[in-house]
Amino acid sequence: MTIKTYKTPFSRAYWQDAYRELKSTRMLVLAAVLIALRVALKSVSIPVGDQMYITVGYFINAVGSMVYGPVVAFLSGVVSDLLGCIFFPKGPYFFPFTVIEGLGSFFFAIFLYRARLSAVRIFGARLTVSVVLNLLLTPLALSWMYGKSITVYLIPRIAKNLLLFPLEAVLLMLFIGVMVPVLQRLQLTGEQPQLSLTRRHIVVLGLMFAVAIAAVIVYYTYFYA
Repeated sequence: MTIKTYKTPFSRAYWQDAYRELKSTRMLVLAAVLIALRVALKSVSIPVGDQMYITVGYFINAVGSMVYGPVVAFLSGVVSDLLGCIFFPKGPYFFPFTVIEGLGSFFFAIFLYRARLSAVRIFGARLTVSVVLNLLLTPLALSWMYGKSITVYLIPRIAKNLLLFPLEAVLLMLFIGVMVPVLQRLQLTGEQPQLSLTRRHIVVLGLMFAVAIAAVIVYYTYFYA
């Protein structure tokens, strides 16, 4: 079975394929299994600040979104959040967080579904999720929920996401690289190039990590001195 790839998601055929996944029993079963894994992994987290946690569920999220596309991905993110709030609550339920969870899956799918994978594309997916969701929408939602200034939630998240992004991006690329051969044997994705880091990637990630270290030092010096 040949799985068609697209250079960008900005085409009618891309979205027709994405909506068609809603009618695929195979994709819906896969989504259900991955939702269960994501919900289970919600209990595995390390608190690093107020309403901030390090989790590993984004590995499952990214791979699932890559396979079944943005439509199923958004719905699976919504269901995952609702089930997570029921079984592993970390505070009061707030509907905007459910939308944000769905958007996280959606953005991974936009970058990875029916695409020729590369380190830049995977890094772009993780960066978009970090910036749009972690640094923009989540602080806005927390500010709305608790009635506090957005800077209370934004500043520590900037430090955390700058520090973690290089590591999270590389780990995600390695995880996808391991999963792609398995997905190809299951005919869940098309042929993909070998994923690898070039010297330029390493230099850019190193510079980002250095900037992140400096930002974290400034943050803790300013707020905890």
